[in-house]
Amino acid sequence: MAWNEPGNKGQDPWGNKNGNDKGPPDLDEVFKNISKRFGGKGNGAGGGFSALGFIIVLGIAVVVWGLSGFYTVKEAEKGVALRFGEYIGQVEPGLQWKATFIDEVFPVNVSNVRSIPASGSMLTADENVVLVELDVQYIVVDPYRYLFSAVDANSSLREATDSALRYVVGHNRMDDILTTGRDQIRRDTWEEVERIIKPYNLGIEIRDVNFLPARPPEEVKDAFDDAIAAQEDEQRFIREAEAYSREIEPKARGTVQRMEQQANAYKEREILEARGKVARFEKLLPEYQAAPEVTRNRLYIDAMSKVLSGTNKVLVDSKSGNNMMYLPLDKLMEQRTQTKPTKSVELDAVNDSVNSIVDSVSMPLDGRPSRSDRTRQGRN
Repeated sequence: MAWNEPGNKGQDPWGNKNGNDKGPPDLDEVFKNISKRFGGKGNGAGGGFSALGFIIVLGIAVVVWGLSGFYTVKEAEKGVALRFGEYIGQVEPGLQWKATFIDEVFPVNVSNVRSIPASGSMLTADENVVLVELDVQYIVVDPYRYLFSAVDANSSLREATDSALRYVVGHNRMDDILTTGRDQIRRDTWEEVERIIKPYNLGIEIRDVNFLPARPPEEVKDAFDDAIAAQEDEQRFIREAEAYSREIEPKARGTVQRMEQQANAYKEREILEARGKVARFEKLLPEYQAAPEVTRNRLYIDAMSKVLSGTNKVLVDSKSGNNMMYLPLDKLMEQRTQTKPTKSVELDAVNDSVNSIVDSVSMPLDGRPSRSDRTRQGRN
């Protein structure tokens, strides 16, 4: 039952038990009671504050207002201070104070790396559809511009990223997007995003752009997987061929250099030997001209001593009177079995070469045949 219904004898909301008072208490009476509590005296129906009471109330209000102005800016944040809506500067981290109802401070985190994702099905330059995902990482470098240069800086960056990604994907072929051209697309997208947001002065700095692996539509995914595998095999074979080339090339160069050095050494040896033969012939010619017979005999003996020093044949002078001679037949037979059968042939060839040398040196000055001619006549 309501308090003012007939028959209700209860107390009304303003404390009137009988319900005779139809209105709330008078405001003058309320202020009068408050004034009495602070030592004031009522003046007629109304009442007033004394000077001391007013000062006390005002002091309490000032203290409460002053204490309400203290606030803290975190270490990773910077505050944007406004006075009656006008920008007055940035607030550094730490305990700060502002005038309540006059100044406003908006803290902004400037240390954390934020990210904006972008994805969607996009049309490539070769008229294929590809599913692309991108993640842009950025930090806030100017808190005031970040808050007030655009209605929503994050939304503006998201739209710029989506626009830049569609532009770059639309100017590249699907094979490049899926395989080898991903890094170039990432750099192009980064540059395009920075170009789009530059006029807006969003107060942000892009730190990285992560181009996630793109995917073809599910209907043709198997065919594109085979194409990607073939391209990866191609790259692997190319790298293996390059590695083999790098391995073989130094060996070939070393072989060529060694052959050049051997050829140069052979050339020098032959030149020096030829010069030695010429010098020896020039020294021998005067001696031969002075004593031809003696020189021929000496040359023959020297040549035979060199040739016969490595043979197992024994030459016996039949004109000597020594009939008693001991020959080590066992050693001779053993050497004969170990000597190659071509030894005698080589010996004959050496004898012929020696005779030819002697003939070239001993030119018949007196018209008589040389020793080599007599030897050939004896063989014939």
